[in-house]
This record gives sequence, structure tokens and C-alpha cells, in this order.
Amino acid sequence: MEKNIFKGSILILLGACCYGLLAINVKMAYAEGYSTAEVTLSQFGIGFLVLLLLNVFKKSTPNKANIPVTLQSKFKLMLAGISMGLTSVFYYMAVKYIPVSIAIVLLMQAVWMGVLLEMIVTKRFCGWHKVFSVLVVVIGSIFATNVLEESIVIQWNGIGWGMLAAASYAATMYSTKNIEAQLPALVRSLYLIAGGLLTIMLIFYSAINLEFAYPIIYKWGLIIALFGTILPPLLFTAGMPLTGVGLGAILASIEVPVAIIGANLVLHEQIGIIQWLGIALILVSVVIMNFEKKPSIKI
Repeated sequence: MEKNIFKGSILILLGACCYGLLAINVKMAYAEGYSTAEVTLSQFGIGFLVLLLLNVFKKSTPNKANIPVTLQSKFKLMLAGISMGLTSVFYYMAVKYIPVSIAIVLLMQAVWMGVLLEMIVTKRFCGWHKVFSVLVVVIGSIFATNVLEESIVIQWNGIGWGMLAAASYAATMYSTKNIEAQLPALVRSLYLIAGGLLTIMLIFYSAINLEFAYPIIYKWGLIIALFGTILPPLLFTAGMPLTGVGLGAILASIEVPVAIIGANLVLHEQIGIIQWLGIALILVSVVIMNFEKKPSIKI
């Protein structure tokens, strides 16, 4: 059990790191004038094609598990993928109205949303150490994004988009753990992304028929798809069943320090002492979460 939790934790950490790097690439794509529709459509479109090819190639190898993928399973996964598509749309919309640092903090509200969701579904108290870790993550996220030192005017539409992104993110982490968990991660990722792609196509239908900037496909689409729709779903669908959505949500918060450090190295944004303190707090909370020993309490 402990080995499985450790393995799942590593997979989720890697997936979260991909999401942290994703924000940097999306910001650079925006700087070149690309729209939210172009970013999300290219991201999910390329991601779906790559995962489809991987699944076709894998079919040529023996299936040890021999688990059938029924039409019902595909439908459930595609429905679950709706939240994955909405997370990208909501988060990218939030970045248009508020600073990235604020948007990241709002996205990290998925931490307590994920823990709350797990308690509601399982009807079990998550444990005081997990509650403490959630508080540390939230405080650390605020410090790490340097919100307290920024003098800005908050646009409430951006706040709304950010909170919607957090709710969708928490739902995504829950679905990657619970929906058709018996299927291979590669198969589950394909249909989750398919559901997200269809959702985005419905939202941005008009953009497909108008002036879609196709150069984004080879300029930013490939790398954004890699960090946003190919690696994270594979890593999360493999890791979440081993850790649980509550622990997984907290581990996923590592994307905050990754995003900040990446912004410093790539975008040359300055990182102050307060931000380093926030990064340290987040990392400490991750360590605390991996020392769970007492069983949860039935409520």
C-alpha cells in the first residue's frame, strides 16, 4: 500500500509539473496574439491525435489485463472529460482579466475543493494532518505568487473564471481517480481528452469557421498539448487511483512553485524572499501528507 501511494505521488507530481510549465507557454502564446480558442483547440486537438496513435500502437501488443472497453465506459469517460476541457477554458479566460499570479492562487482553491469532495463522497473525515496541510498549501500559494505585495485592481469577472477553473480542476482530479479506474491509463486518457475536445469545439464553434490562426499548431500547439493534454492525463489517471483525490489535490499544488521558478528562468520574473517562503511551505505540506499513519474517521 505504501509503495503504491509513493508511486502515485510521483506520477501526480510529474503531472503537476507539466501543468506548471504549461502556463508559461500559454502566456508566451498570448504574447504573440493568439486567442483562447486557438490555444485550447490546438492543445486538445493535437493531444487527442497523439493519444489516439498511442492507443492504436499499443493494440498491437498483448493486453495482459484483457479488460474490455465497453461503449458505456467510453461514454462515462467522455462525460468526465468535460471538466478537463472546461478547466482549460476557464483558466485561460481568467488569465485574460487578472494577473497570472492571482489566477494561479484561484486555481489552487481546487486543493480544499478536492479534500471537501473526497469527504462528501466517502463520508469520512480526512484527518487533521490533511486539514493542516490544506491550510499550509493555501497560505504558501498566496506567498509564492506574491499576491500580498502586488498593487492591482481586481476584475471580478476574472475572479469568477478563476473559481470556476478551480471547481473544474477538482472535478477533473476526482474523475481521474474514480471513473472507470480499472481501465489502462492510456485508454482512459484518450476518452477523457476526447470529451474535453468536444466540449471546447462546442464552446468555440464559431472560431473554427472564422480566421483560425493555424501557425499556432506548430509554434505552440505541440508543446502546449504535451504539457496540457498528453502527459498530465496519463500521469494523473495512473497516479490518482493510488493516492486518493484529497492527497492528489495537495500534491498537484506543486505546480505553483514550478510555475514561479519556470517564470523566473524563462520569463525572467523576479522571485523575492516571500515567494521562496511560499514555495517552501507548499513543499513542506507535500511531505506532511506523505506521513499519514492514522486511519480516517467515519462520519
